[in-house]
Amino acid sequence: MPLAYKEIGEEKLYEMIDIFYGYVKNDDRINHLFPDDLTETAYKQKLFQTQFLGGPNLYNEQYGHPMLRARHGPFIITPKAAEAWLENMNQAILDVGIHDELREYLMARYTLTAKHMVNSQD
Repeated sequence: MPLAYKEIGEEKLYEMIDIFYGYVKNDDRINHLFPDDLTETAYKQKLFQTQFLGGPNLYNEQYGHPMLRARHGPFIITPKAAEAWLENMNQAILDVGIHDELREYLMARYTLTAKHMVNSQD
């Protein structure tokens, strides 16, 4: 689904990300990995997800190449943290009513990325 961004649309994608960060803020498994004020984090995630899902290269235009592993390197990301991230994102996807086929596609991509971010087993 290379046109996932087009199918979701900016409004629903941005709503999904805002909902996701509401879950993250209240999830003690991972909230310590994020700043208290998630405004800038959510903004960057919206730009990144737009690009990641086949929309315009908004993140690259503002911040350069995402370099995900390098940007996440300073944080201890365990398999449990990756799983928490995925659970929160899956719930946000369900909350905005993305249909099952697209949700499965998104979660498959997010799962690959989340596992790639793991840098500690503890």
